Amino acid sequence: MNDDKGQKRPDQQINVELSEEVAEGTYCNLAMIAHSNSEFVIDFIRLMPGVPKAKVKSRIIVTPDHARRLLAALKDNIEKYEAAFGKINPSDESPRFPISFGTPGEA
Repeated sequence: MNDDKGQKRPDQQINVELSEEVAEGTYCNLAMIAHSNSEFVIDFIRLMPGVPKAKVKSRIIVTPDHARRLLAALKDNIEKYEAAFGKINPSDESPRFPISFGTPGEA
């Protein structure tokens, strides 16, 4: 029996496929986050001026561990962005709440 303790595994390379459609991206200007004991649900929403309904453009579901990693990655990237381009100043304008989540076909 081999004991792997203390031995480093070689870095694994992950090949990620990015389709043309996904590479184009989807514009969203609002995110709403909910959670349970086992997952975080992040809805990315496009809110357009003068349009009474906002649309969820993407829903991403992650584990709590991955949510924490995402938070750390965002923090790191914001720090790098601000070092390169200057501080991000929060906008005084905010979306009007409450936002209700209707099911398809619901007015």
